[in-house]
Amino acid sequence: MLLAIDVGNTNITIGIYDHKELKGHFRITTKIPRTSDEYGITITELIERQELSIKDVNGVIIASVVPNIMYSLTRSIVKYLKLEPIIVGPGTKTGIKVATKNPREIGSDRIVDAVAAYELYGGPILVLDFGTATTYDLVTEEGHFVAGITAPGVRISAKALSDSAAKLPEIEIVRPESILAQDTVSSMQAGLMYGQIGQTEYIIKEVKKESGYDKLKVVATGGLGRTIADETELIDEYNADLTLEGLRIIYGKNR
Repeated sequence: MLLAIDVGNTNITIGIYDHKELKGHFRITTKIPRTSDEYGITITELIERQELSIKDVNGVIIASVVPNIMYSLTRSIVKYLKLEPIIVGPGTKTGIKVATKNPREIGSDRIVDAVAAYELYGGPILVLDFGTATTYDLVTEEGHFVAGITAPGVRISAKALSDSAAKLPEIEIVRPESILAQDTVSSMQAGLMYGQIGQTEYIIKEVKKESGYDKLKVVATGGLGRTIADETELIDEYNADLTLEGLRIIYGKNR
């Protein structure tokens, strides 16, 4: 089995694959400092709670945007699973050519999403990831990663509002019943959610216009991706496991 690990700014998402089948997945918080033993014990216990055996894990692949936890995390894999993980980065075979001005600036998570989207849906394709940041990445018909847009995620925007304005509270990020809000909480929810929907639609339209790809496929992933996808016809597909699928595909190219 394959352990696919996506280290994001907020959560570490771990998927367990038996060939192409996702047998289980779970998340742990990124921001809590952990030793290699703590990572190892947590990961092995969570695997076993999925009624799977760590003895059946014969491969590990990691994509990370949080460098400062990587030593402890990789040591935990070596110590507890007796495996040397593949770390997605420069030199990793992906099947995608990064054709931006500085390819090394592109985060491994975005490359992984692009690989999954291109392999699963073909190109040209625009990949949206609604995570800590909201990202929009364009992959051509030939499999070239040619452009990326980065915007604050909805949770970042919500935190900025509550932190910067004394009378604005922390809120649950959901779509309110109406955009015509009549109280503080629903007014913030309306601004955040409908603002994100409007931003999403505008960026998709502009990418189609400037790229010339009128029939551009649009795929979304990430925590709030489902909510946004349900509110606009410009997103064609939502795939909650897109990043894990990309890790599985890349592992297959580097075995």
